[in-house]
Amino acid sequence: MDFRIRGLDPRPFFPLYGQSDAALRKLGVLRTRVDTPNCAPDRIELRDAVPGENVLLLNHEYLDARSPYRGRHAIFVREGATQPFDAVNTVPECLRRRLLSLRAFDERGMMLDADVVEGSEVEPLIERLLTLPEVCFVHAHHARRGCYAARIERV
Repeated sequence: MDFRIRGLDPRPFFPLYGQSDAALRKLGVLRTRVDTPNCAPDRIELRDAVPGENVLLLNHEYLDARSPYRGRHAIFVREGATQPFDAVNTVPECLRRRLLSLRAFDERGMMLDADVVEGSEVEPLIERLLTLPEVCFVHAHHARRGCYAARIERV
């Protein structure tokens, strides 16, 4: 089964880019300069920010459904990211190298199924979840910290 993985739309984050640290703090956003590889996965480009790049750590509503599963959590956005990841049958490396929690939702935002998998072995779980006819989309979360990672859909 073909699947599409998408990063977040960057447009809502554009007003944050280039703001002073003080202005960001007033919004509950923290700018951090990355100094360690593979420590700050950007949710737009779906790649790990590299040492020397800035990321914004902020709270993001990843599921705005009127359901008990409505959710918000901290995410990283690489400051300046403009091109969202959008690929068919391709799992980005920043997901492959992490333990993932996949959560399958219906059109009302109700969770129908979920499981945990090493990112290096994620395709069979994606297929199993998307095979369920009631599933409209799957959210990938970084299992250890619980942060939203990406959206997965049928093609």
